[in-house]
Amino acid sequence: MFYREAGQYKTSYAADQAVFPIGQDRVFIGIWLLIGFVAIPLLPTPEYLFRAIFIPFLILALAALGLNLLVGYCGQVSLGTGAFMAVGAYAAYNFWIRVDGLNPLIAFVLAGGVATLVGIVFGIPSLRIKGFYLAVATLAAQFFMDWMFARVGWFTNYTPSGSIAVPPISVFGFEFDSPVRRYMLCLTILVLFAIVAKNIVRGRIGRSWMATRDMDVAAEIIGIRPMYAKLSAFAVSSFFIGVAGALWGFVHLGSWEPLAFDINRSFSILFMVIIGGLGSILGAFLGAAFITVLPLFLNQLPIWLGTEISTAMISHIEFMIFGALIVFFLAVEPLGLARLWRIAKEKLRLWPFPY
Repeated sequence: MFYREAGQYKTSYAADQAVFPIGQDRVFIGIWLLIGFVAIPLLPTPEYLFRAIFIPFLILALAALGLNLLVGYCGQVSLGTGAFMAVGAYAAYNFWIRVDGLNPLIAFVLAGGVATLVGIVFGIPSLRIKGFYLAVATLAAQFFMDWMFARVGWFTNYTPSGSIAVPPISVFGFEFDSPVRRYMLCLTILVLFAIVAKNIVRGRIGRSWMATRDMDVAAEIIGIRPMYAKLSAFAVSSFFIGVAGALWGFVHLGSWEPLAFDINRSFSILFMVIIGGLGSILGAFLGAAFITVLPLFLNQLPIWLGTEISTAMISHIEFMIFGALIVFFLAVEPLGLARLWRIAKEKLRLWPFPY
């Protein structure tokens, strides 16, 4: 009875086209925003939670959001997410050290632009190939970027070890030198990008992506240009992922080397999209939350059970759980956790009178 569309009248086109037309959805989102922006920073939350859970979750959710635009909405398989994150991180680092007085936020945006150009270059094969072959083409981007950032010293400013380090971010004299401040920065950027992504997929560009995903030949017949749709999906997705890579390096890691963005990072973000739900903005958040929390839960499980399990065994169990969940969702519920949430909302609309 408390989740109803009845009585919520739409008297204008703007109300009919609202992102959240049901009032209860707006209240639900508002509660989560209050929790994120007010409750978590003000409550006595341990710094460990910010460093190990909240900040990684926010940045990985941004990367998963970008990948979901490409894979879930446009249907273009990509295994090079780690490479595009690396492009964003190294581009932001080079903008920051080579342009005096550059605002780090502007460096992040410029890094996203560089990742966009790289994404378009490696998205060109999507015009001729698809499916498994396109996945292999994007995998080539991953291996090429791993080699380039490890071998070309210019990207690391010729540091002997090949790793780079950055100081805390300072914007207009305000330093993000504490976990809470870095958390607020990541949360603000993620909310802004989520709003942009939601409006893109609801508009003409998003509809062209989904038409291309469902059947590219039919989409071309009705006037959609597959080349524009696919390359724009690679461009927008790479921009999101590039900014996420810059945040991962500057905000979360502080110092990194090319192995921080290896193929395992690409698979991890792809798992987030599959488990969370393809073609869903909410799915990026659910998948990122699940994969961020699961390793910490497995690490604490032996303590709760009073048994001893080696770190290697926990790592193997983690991969087995990921694999089992991916098989389960692909076979039983291809749309992931987001679909389960939609089913719950549909049942709430009828409860307690299912007839």
